[in-house]
Amino acid sequence: MAYRRTPAVQARLDTQREAVLQAAVLLLAERGYGGCTMAAVADRAGIATGSLYQHFANKAELSVQLFRRVVTREMAAVNAAVALREGPRQRIAAVVETFAARALRAPRLAYALLVEPADAVVDSERLVFRRAFRDVIATEIAAAVASGELPEQDPVLTAAALVGAVGEALAGPLAAAPEPEATAAPTRTAAPTKPAGTTDVVPALVSFTLRALGGRDDSDA
Repeated sequence: MAYRRTPAVQARLDTQREAVLQAAVLLLAERGYGGCTMAAVADRAGIATGSLYQHFANKAELSVQLFRRVVTREMAAVNAAVALREGPRQRIAAVVETFAARALRAPRLAYALLVEPADAVVDSERLVFRRAFRDVIATEIAAAVASGELPEQDPVLTAAALVGAVGEALAGPLAAAPEPEATAAPTRTAAPTKPAGTTDVVPALVSFTLRALGGRDDSDA
């Protein structure tokens, strides 16, 4: 007879899995994917490395679930910001502003999400991530074109180009961010350090986005 987990055992495993993912997010923000070894994650979560394999078969599987956890959070933040704006152009600006500002507040984590060399499975997840942001922007571009706020254009193509441009513009500042100091605290990370010279990056990216759409930037004379 096959072993069937009791509800109590399953609940304990679910709680442990959640603790592992939370620990992995903290570790990713400190050390990137290179530092998220199975042993390091288990140590941060306060469990034996062998116990970690009850939840994830290998580092690749853990990395995918970790990536999805963080991206879901970022998408929620972007969607919340978009919902507060009126008009397609303002909502497009909100996507870029929110994404870029959050990236620069947590540069090590954003670098891991966007450009850090990682397993092929993570690269596949990055494509899904970029398409999700592209689709949010494309929806608003289509609405702006339909209302006459923007000139006729391919919303998906324009949105894809904007996502690529914003990601490339952020890559340099994120890579230049100083590494956080090591800490002995197992459940806390150091305060995020904004990369030097990034004060004007977010407004510049918003301005670039609005100009690239073919509309008028509010800062235009």
